[in-house]
Amino acid sequence: MKRVLPLFAMLLTASLALAEGNWPQWRGPDRTGVSDETGLLKSWPANGPRKAWTFNDAGLGYSSFSIVGNRLYTMGSRNNKEQLICVDMTNGKEVWSANVGDHFKNRWGDGPRTTPTVAGDYVYAMGGNGDLVCASTKDGKPVWSKSMTRDLGGKTPGWGYTESVRVDGDKVLGTQGWRVGAIAALNAKTGDVIWQSKQFTDGAQYSSIIVAEHGGKRQYIQLTMNSVVGVEADSGKLLWRSDWPGRTAVIPTPIYHDGHVFITSGYGVGCKLIKLSDDNKASDVYTSKTIVNHHGGVILVGDYLYGHSDTEGWVCMEFKTGKLMWNEKRGVGKGAIGYADGMLYCLGERSGDVALVKATPEGYDEVSRFKLDPQSKQRSNSGGIWPHPTITGGKLYLRDQEFISCYDVKANTN
Repeated sequence: MKRVLPLFAMLLTASLALAEGNWPQWRGPDRTGVSDETGLLKSWPANGPRKAWTFNDAGLGYSSFSIVGNRLYTMGSRNNKEQLICVDMTNGKEVWSANVGDHFKNRWGDGPRTTPTVAGDYVYAMGGNGDLVCASTKDGKPVWSKSMTRDLGGKTPGWGYTESVRVDGDKVLGTQGWRVGAIAALNAKTGDVIWQSKQFTDGAQYSSIIVAEHGGKRQYIQLTMNSVVGVEADSGKLLWRSDWPGRTAVIPTPIYHDGHVFITSGYGVGCKLIKLSDDNKASDVYTSKTIVNHHGGVILVGDYLYGHSDTEGWVCMEFKTGKLMWNEKRGVGKGAIGYADGMLYCLGERSGDVALVKATPEGYDEVSRFKLDPQSKQRSNSGGIWPHPTITGGKLYLRDQEFISCYDVKANTN
């Protein structure tokens, strides 16, 4: 028994670790939308993977998920208040909730649009009106709060604040926009302003900041209506800037890889790849209309980009050349994308169809499909199923307004 018990304890610990999530922020640990999960199902039953649970009180909004340990964090508007909501991912029961700010109203759908960010014992969340809170992950008790408009001099964009704030060490980064500096770095423990990017004063759009190390500089990369920029992490000083002819709304998160930055936006604009020199000078590699991504996101897997394009449907494009490898206009229609274990998870924003597609440049190869159920009757007619799919801990998480559904996608190894 002396040898069996430690072995049992090790196996139990390993089993629990597999069940826990590691998705602490928007688009995962490094904001790429790529999950490091393995051992997942390569095909689904005709009616889809087994549903583990549905949480039916997430409120109105388009917030996606952060999942750390056995807790899921999201946002929703309930009782005319935007709330940060914590759910036990083992059973789909609410653990706690905390008010963030007043209910945000919009014809494309009310409620918050951003995804919380978890860092250590704290979770950071921003509402549609620009109310930013830091709360305890244990019980949701507030630590500090700031307004992107009243406290930081920003201006609310037309569809509300949609950015998911980024935590980098002792700093929380957010794009409040406007003349005082487009980006603000706040002290993660106190909310005090560390710096605002005085050389970069574009209005806020809907994209979220990524972090990169390039040319000996740690930098924050952000996309707006007019620019894509890199600012120095320590000071907010502008390192480089490239023009962007954005229209109406600029939403997708930039992608940094191997000294290159890929950006895209919808409304007929297209995409661009930028090369950064060793001394942080930006030059265009290509511009293209192949990927015109509205808000479902683009994912880089190996040397290829995958996502939905308003012009081409679902596409695979070579990252460094812009060469179209394949496109598929049928699929599940326009929507969001996730990736795990060699497979793309494509979510149709109108139908709620979810397709499992092989991530290969050889062609569109759909293996399985099912329909998200339940779907919300409260969703605005102008809206869609916009929260991005999340794959972590052997589970697939999907949301349509008040409904969060958790599916078991771990392969049976018995």
